[in-house]
Amino acid sequence: MQYPFFLAFFLLFSACSFKNYEHTQSKIVIIKSPKLKFADLAYIRGDSNSVELELFVAGKSVKKIEIAYLVCTDEGCMSKSSFNESYLSKYYPDNLLKNILLAKPIYNGQELQRTLDGFTQSIQNKNVSILYTKSAKMVYFKDRKNHILFKIKETK
Repeated sequence: MQYPFFLAFFLLFSACSFKNYEHTQSKIVIIKSPKLKFADLAYIRGDSNSVELELFVAGKSVKKIEIAYLVCTDEGCMSKSSFNESYLSKYYPDNLLKNILLAKPIYNGQELQRTLDGFTQSIQNKNVSILYTKSAKMVYFKDRKNHILFKIKETK
């Protein structure tokens, strides 16, 4: 009697672990935060519902962060707000990291200024001091108050 239950459980959860992303790009990624420090090659994979960041050092995968309904890392899955509080800043909106990885505007487009090849946002309040730019060859996010930096550059 237990075998059908275990088979159904295995099929249900193993199917969720294999993703076929629509887009895969290799990038040079620099991350500086109180809990994350990284500078090397990474793959950013995404589709309309989720995005995955896989970090490599010397050709070896060292960390994966998958963002869908939850944010999953090597340590387990958590809500987006919990991830922000643990890894980035509790003052960030839930989709901040996903938007940075997909090079989309943050904070619902607040202070958005279009440029010839992208956009710039400068967001200042009592909790954040953010400069966020997207150009044809780079995505740059810096928060001076929370000491967070993301730089994503083309590999070519």
